[in-house]
Amino acid sequence: MLRVYFKRQNRVHKVQNLAQVESIDELVWIDLQDPTAAEIKDVEAHFEFKFQSRQEQLEIESSSRYFETDDEIIANSNFLQLSPDGTQFYSNAVSFILQDEILFTYRDSDLTAFSDCVKKIKGAGRFFHSGKQIMATLLEMGVDNDADILENLARQVSGLSKEMTFDRDPDEELILNINRVQELTMELRQNAVDKQRVLSAILKSKEFEGEDYERLRIVIKDINSLIDHTSFNFERLEYLQNTFMGLINIEQNKIIKIFTVASVIFMPPTLIASLYGMNFDSMPEIHWKYGYVFAIAFMISSSLGTLYFFRRKRWL
Repeated sequence: MLRVYFKRQNRVHKVQNLAQVESIDELVWIDLQDPTAAEIKDVEAHFEFKFQSRQEQLEIESSSRYFETDDEIIANSNFLQLSPDGTQFYSNAVSFILQDEILFTYRDSDLTAFSDCVKKIKGAGRFFHSGKQIMATLLEMGVDNDADILENLARQVSGLSKEMTFDRDPDEELILNINRVQELTMELRQNAVDKQRVLSAILKSKEFEGEDYERLRIVIKDINSLIDHTSFNFERLEYLQNTFMGLINIEQNKIIKIFTVASVIFMPPTLIASLYGMNFDSMPEIHWKYGYVFAIAFMISSSLGTLYFFRRKRWL
């Protein structure tokens, strides 16, 4: 899908085709969302440049994430999108090309940050005079979206903490959920660090000055706050994990304790039964009429005595 944004009469308007724009001087933003080969070819031929391949956009080297030439700035960054149920999110690579005050964006799917940016442009189009301002807004919206995702993860962590507090019998699903949130927090942190690298490089560019520079400087401060908050989330999740393992150890100790007590309680009767099971002729009770009853009573009393001793010691 191709979206073309241009300024006219101090407002920003949108069309679906480059041919609908009267003058190239009016263009501020060309957004390609999951474009067809024909749309890509049309834009490349019209502006005489070539988009990076998807493999190049996903490279993690600093030179691949951002580089600048005499007439254009190219930046690649990952944007996160929360799933409808709020339990997962996916990362989508976005390529920015800034050429002659016109911004080109290339992405594969619909993203909340872009939708929020379009709403902002519609509401206050007179403040968007160039592609640089739109690029700064997109990065700003991306960080705001990351902050919303982080808040969602923090709520999930709180939910896991409450579940562990009120559930005295933690199960496998709980530890799996803790690991899931850990993975999501790790991915969010990685995404924030990626944006931090790109924005640090952009701030060194002479193209972004004045108000745009100050906006991006605030955005990178917000990213630093996000990274700090993800560290706090990691600490909470590690605490929950340790608590879970502690509860598991307590449950295991209880089971071992039961087996230990049972073994000790049945040790005296086993000893008595072993003694009377030897059947020596010289044993005085072997021909006794009440020998069997006496042995049974002796075994039961020895078990009860051991049990009473354990309870007096408060081991049970």
